[in-house]
Amino acid sequence: MMSKEQIDAAVRAVIDPNTGHSLQTGRAVKSVAVEEGRVAVTIELGYPARSQFAMIRGHVVAAVRAVPGIDAATPVDVEVGQRIVPHAVQRGVKLMPNVKNIVAVASGKGGVGKSTTAVNLALALAAEGASVGILDADIYGPSQPMLLGITGRPESHDDKSMEPLVGLGLQANSIGFLIEPDNPMVWRGPMVSSALDQLLNQTNWRELDYLIVDMPPGTGDIQLTLSQKVPVTGAVIITTPQDLALLDARKGLKMFEKVGIPILGIVENMSTHICSNCGHAEAIFGAGGAEKICADFKVDFLGALPLDMAIRQQADAGRPTVAADPDSPVAEIYRSIARKVAIRIAEKARDMTSKFPSIVVQNT
Repeated sequence: MMSKEQIDAAVRAVIDPNTGHSLQTGRAVKSVAVEEGRVAVTIELGYPARSQFAMIRGHVVAAVRAVPGIDAATPVDVEVGQRIVPHAVQRGVKLMPNVKNIVAVASGKGGVGKSTTAVNLALALAAEGASVGILDADIYGPSQPMLLGITGRPESHDDKSMEPLVGLGLQANSIGFLIEPDNPMVWRGPMVSSALDQLLNQTNWRELDYLIVDMPPGTGDIQLTLSQKVPVTGAVIITTPQDLALLDARKGLKMFEKVGIPILGIVENMSTHICSNCGHAEAIFGAGGAEKICADFKVDFLGALPLDMAIRQQADAGRPTVAADPDSPVAEIYRSIARKVAIRIAEKARDMTSKFPSIVVQNT
């Protein structure tokens, strides 16, 4: 005789290999039903993981079949899905309409591969079934139009707002779509901050689970505007193992801490150089630096990416690695990092402000 209580307990105790926690801890078990000799289970993950559904389904089926009273002939139907919800942002900043979670991808200094990493993380989240946009916040040096292979200008249907352009399945906007490629942005801070505000708030983003913001390097006006006015769920810091880059990464990390934006983790780019002739791996920029920062600041080490010529070639061609070579080892690293970022977000407190109506005081 099958016991629903035993089956329910077995399902809830299943460990999600991606989080290291039980399905009960992750609030992923939506229903367990036992009817007419059939077991039906519904699992709903809080992070995008379409590629992981079959594995998780297998773990749940195995757990159910291990319950006393379940034999090999008992039908066990397990449905695995995902639902992304908004999560808490800095205090006093309201969520944006149609954007559930905003992730800032930042670096303390330029030249560490931040934009390439940002677009590959966005593509990885989209490949796992999320609706994703990318905002190029680097007003002085926009990279996303080239990385996504997009040309043209955003359309406006009301002369007040812009429609995002779409490339490789991502909604995107950038100052690079609005200026000539060779035209330098000779703007002071207030104009740069105003441009970011317009790109962010006057773009008609369409029901995004995640908006990835490709930040400019440093800790200047854009970073300050973002922390004060934009509802940021968390930040990802990109660095290389080089001591100089690590020094600036620490500054960027401390800046986000000061303004109340949580650090989702650190990515070490150009971690090792892979020789294209012999395949030898060499840590030409040093080793272990990002992991040391993670230990010092008690933040997560999300992963390390190699200095690989294919990453540069694919990015320059407008088809970054996750889109150009989705089955490659490097694409798998990007997907693993993206999954960790999404899991860190899913583990944060949910944002409940959207549940409350706006209060308007009128003279009557």
